[in-house]
Amino acid sequence: MSRNLVIVESPAKASTIKKYLGADYEVLASYGHVRDLVPKEGAVDTENGFAMRYEVIDRNDKHVKKISDALKKADALFLATDPDREGEAIAWHLLQILKERDILADKPVHRVVFHEITKKAVGEAISAPRSISDDLVNAQQARRALDYLVGFNISPLLWRKIQRGLSAGRVQSPALRLIAEREEEIEAFVAREYWSIAAVTAASDVEFQAKLTRYQEDKVKQFSFENEATASAVRGALLAGADGKLTVAKIERKQRRRNPAPPFTTSTLQQEASRKLGFSASRTMRTAQQLYEGVDMDGERIGVITYMRTDSVSLANEALNEIREFIAKKFGDEAVPDSPRVYKAKSKNAQEAHEAVRPTSALREPDALAKFLSPDQAKLYGLIWKRAVASQMTPAVYDTVGADLAAGEVGVFRATGSTLVEPGFIAVYQEGRDDGGDDDKDVRLPPLSEGDVLELRDVLADQHFTEPPPRYSEASLVKTLEEYDIGRPSTYANIISTLLNREYVTLESKRFQPTDIGRIVSRFLTQHFTQYVDYEFTARLEDQLDAVSRGEKEWVPLLNEFWKPFHKMVVEKADIPRAEVIQSRELGIDPKSGKPISTRMGRYGPYVQIGTREDEDKPTFAGLRPGQSMDKITLEEALELFKMPRLVGATEDGEEITANFGRFGPYIKYGKTFVSLKDEDDPHTVTEERARVLIAEKIAADLARVLRTFPNSDIQILKGRWGPYLTDGKKNARIPKDTDPDSLSFEQCEDMIAKAPEKPKGRRGATKRSTKKK
Repeated sequence: MSRNLVIVESPAKASTIKKYLGADYEVLASYGHVRDLVPKEGAVDTENGFAMRYEVIDRNDKHVKKISDALKKADALFLATDPDREGEAIAWHLLQILKERDILADKPVHRVVFHEITKKAVGEAISAPRSISDDLVNAQQARRALDYLVGFNISPLLWRKIQRGLSAGRVQSPALRLIAEREEEIEAFVAREYWSIAAVTAASDVEFQAKLTRYQEDKVKQFSFENEATASAVRGALLAGADGKLTVAKIERKQRRRNPAPPFTTSTLQQEASRKLGFSASRTMRTAQQLYEGVDMDGERIGVITYMRTDSVSLANEALNEIREFIAKKFGDEAVPDSPRVYKAKSKNAQEAHEAVRPTSALREPDALAKFLSPDQAKLYGLIWKRAVASQMTPAVYDTVGADLAAGEVGVFRATGSTLVEPGFIAVYQEGRDDGGDDDKDVRLPPLSEGDVLELRDVLADQHFTEPPPRYSEASLVKTLEEYDIGRPSTYANIISTLLNREYVTLESKRFQPTDIGRIVSRFLTQHFTQYVDYEFTARLEDQLDAVSRGEKEWVPLLNEFWKPFHKMVVEKADIPRAEVIQSRELGIDPKSGKPISTRMGRYGPYVQIGTREDEDKPTFAGLRPGQSMDKITLEEALELFKMPRLVGATEDGEEITANFGRFGPYIKYGKTFVSLKDEDDPHTVTEERARVLIAEKIAADLARVLRTFPNSDIQILKGRWGPYLTDGKKNARIPKDTDPDSLSFEQCEDMIAKAPEKPKGRRGATKRSTKKK
């Protein structure tokens, strides 16, 4: 029997730590969170001190039972979940469950944290336990309560006003706003023309270019020359004034130093993995988790990086010494600064993990470790190792030269060159950049001296146009979220995944674009819940949560400050007309009917409509095609959508197959039967062959629903979403859960149908409604 029970979050971590601790320790995994709020209204009691109702998560119930059974046989409990707020909360929740089940008795409980999974670090943590931090737990509970209150109050509004299945999140919504507002900036952008002037000259048979910086005593700016006529006149004046030669008027030589970037935090790791490796934030965090929990090397499982959820950029003294010794041995003493480099973190939260993301040993070089790693693990480990080692190296040194070249008295051109003379940290690693070029490439100028006369070979006038701001990439979005303090780095991967899974945004060419539904949700929240998607408000709330985690603020008053005005606003917004929310846009007039054509968002997606609900005739509807947008579709494109129904072909029995859009989505029809089209199918392009496949699938699905039929009767027993039921086509009757449908006689079925309530009048299915519209 193991005397001590250790609880970690993942089975991989459990396996690694078990090998380090030996036979006196049993190590089990909680598999993440063990409890969460009950998924219903009232889980956070706003009338009684924000008391929170929790329940064990179904998928983890068996793991909790295993922990409970093991604890009965153990003498002490060590809670070794991850060293952050979530890990602290998991430890606290597990402890509450064990107390409620009266399993803990008087056994000692210890909280230990591992910032790296190595034998030494694990041993030191076990020998120096602490108690659970109430401050960290309170901060996590406050965050969970806030997220619940926002989600359970705004999401139902979105369901009623826009469409089912939508959600609003406390940090997800400001992130969506960033993407939507950037798209609006791009659409509103008006390109502006400007021209650049450059001289083509040469010295020592080396041709190079110089940019015009002064013209007739005026400093040249971006919009100094705004059209071809002006640029052409300037070019002519420069050629005439220079008379075929340029004079070197001034030479400036300097030395520039570039310092290395600090070791990775969670945020910078996600950004750089996106830039350099093309990894999504979730892929980066998943791979980093594997490296932290341990990889098998020659029969031993070892964690090869420190904990990857951290805002810190500092390194432990032991790690600093090892890295500096490695640099001296590998690159020479001249590559090591006189003293270790110390970096300062931006985060005010001192209770999170206290080290940057680094290799557990700098001696494990990426090339040597690669054979033990998967391709993703090897790439990410290499990035982390290089960044940590480079952070403690000497700066890169560049020799720079700038030369002013005079074109007579008319203008001055500037030529610049830069040469790397001491690579320093660049020998190991160079930081990537967003949406910009590399300023540190070698650009060599030939030898020049003041007074030299150079041949002017040509003057170039090039046209340019200003460009709109770029759409966010994963790296630039993560960087902006951090700059605005929206969420925390450990939540960025989840924020991005939620936006993509909810189809609020798409990722096209590695850039985020808001969908129609995403833009409508963002505009609704921005217009009606302005304060709660405001970037500064979100940042202040994060600061307050950090203050709770440091013990500087109480969490219940914080929730009170948030809840009262928020709830009042939710109540006020309940009566907003749906038509105002879905933001219809009139495109023009239908030339045939003379009625207005508009585009709007329906409960089943975006569509265009001829007419209004106030007309005597019902409006006509058509769904937008894939790639079409509510904000961009034109009248001409909308009219094309109404050229429906479209003849697709015929069934094997010769029945005509047509394709069309209905109020509830696209479909094909044969005879009187409707078949919904799947997401990948378009009524404008669906083929006869594909239509026949869908019809066959529909027939097979309908047959599979029929469990029993009765001769000479309309009564059937069908398989439904919530179990088998009876129908005669007019009325439906439930079959009790404990009743076997095969045991029912015809008389029993007839009696159950007779007693069943009538279907409510006025309820029509999607099929009938689509037929009516068509």
